[in-house]
Amino acid sequence: MNILKLLDKLSNDKFFTTESSRLETLTNIKDFGTKAAVAAVPLGLGSLMSTSAKAETLTPTGPGNTYKSALTDALQLALVLEYLEDEYYRIGLNTASLIPNADKTVFMQISKHETAHVAFLKSTLTSLGVTPGAKPTFDFTAGGNFSPFTDYNQFLILSQAFEDTGVRAYKGQAGNVMSNQAVLQAALQIHSVEARHASQVRRMRANKGWIELANGGNMPAATNPVYAGEDVTIQAGFNTATAFGAAAGSAAYDEVLSGSDATTIASLFIV
Repeated sequence: MNILKLLDKLSNDKFFTTESSRLETLTNIKDFGTKAAVAAVPLGLGSLMSTSAKAETLTPTGPGNTYKSALTDALQLALVLEYLEDEYYRIGLNTASLIPNADKTVFMQISKHETAHVAFLKSTLTSLGVTPGAKPTFDFTAGGNFSPFTDYNQFLILSQAFEDTGVRAYKGQAGNVMSNQAVLQAALQIHSVEARHASQVRRMRANKGWIELANGGNMPAATNPVYAGEDVTIQAGFNTATAFGAAAGSAAYDEVLSGSDATTIASLFIV
């Protein structure tokens, strides 16, 4: 699949190789159970699914008992997230005098990545015999609470929130896409690129490239759900706080975003 080669190239994009990712490599991906996968669908947009992911994961379909419905639901939800990011950066770049010239190269590159992600997800859904969901109507002011296209600082704030959300949400779908190795590989490639985006934007806001505890780094209270649960220090029974301290221990592991918290975030920006 040519799009996989494209995403592979993007995940090794020279432009981002000097930026540090805040994520550890996802290992032993097949150990994810379906319960963990269902607990954190991207954006938590259950209303976009014809049947709940939980119910579908209990009913294998197709050759080899693969979970096709869970897979396609995960892709549809991921597509909504990518639609959001793609449109956000497109509008930002087309808004005169919003992004300083020194930063435009960064957002032009990120925008290209998001457009590629949308193309991949739509192509993959079509190849699976499923019609890609239509792009929702977005309100990036969240009902008048933000002014991202007239205030560059707010543009950066929402960019960080969207990227940090995407990183955690993609990880939550690992269990749902593992039935298709090609899709799993591409999803992990997208995940790593989103992590680089998040790290880049966080540094542009004078934050650390990674998250410590549940502190997003000088973010408004409305974005708290993006970082809720990031202060976990127990990993597979190992207390990282004892070994490294709470801040460093939590920063070494990025947590899955719950469906309810992700829904709260998404509902702010979808009309």
